[in-house]
Amino acid sequence: MSETTVSGWNILDAAHEALRQAVAGVPADGWDLPTPCAGWTVTQVLQHAAGDQIGFASALTGEPGPSFDPFDPTGERVADPAAFAEDAITRSATAWAGVDRDAAEVPTPVPPHKMSPWSASTACALDAGVHAWDIAVATGRPSPLTPEMARPLLQVAREIVEPLRAWGAYAPAVEPVAGDDDVAALLRYLGRDPHWTAAS
Repeated sequence: MSETTVSGWNILDAAHEALRQAVAGVPADGWDLPTPCAGWTVTQVLQHAAGDQIGFASALTGEPGPSFDPFDPTGERVADPAAFAEDAITRSATAWAGVDRDAAEVPTPVPPHKMSPWSASTACALDAGVHAWDIAVATGRPSPLTPEMARPLLQVAREIVEPLRAWGAYAPAVEPVAGDDDVAALLRYLGRDPHWTAAS
């Protein structure tokens, strides 16, 4: 897709691109593969990730949220996964492009439901980025996360994840390992094994 909507928030645009590329890289027979999200297929992670981006957009604009429950994705095949993801990314990026960077706070769909513009946009990026990783590794591809992305994502994760973990949105944190880089530290904090494979 040659024309894409950008939000103007660097970390969010990087996470959106990671999600876009992860979805584009799924082979035709890859949509039912297991992912690091226990019990969810690649299709379910796509549905969840798209729904969350729409949810962030809805919180900002007051427009309708996702037409499905992102936390109970059906796993039914999406006719055009790239277009499905792009629609959600575009809605999110368009909403964020209109945010006043000097605002004291903006609404979010996740607790505490109001955050600084930087924290809120980075929380939105956290969701897109980590699910891009889920999809990529589920299909045997390299991590789309970079240390430059992981550092701010971990910063905001430490602000918001614990209440979500208590609700079940994140697995318990995995103990750090000596030699972890920034990406591994982020993934372990989010309850993921940085070296996850479908066979593990």
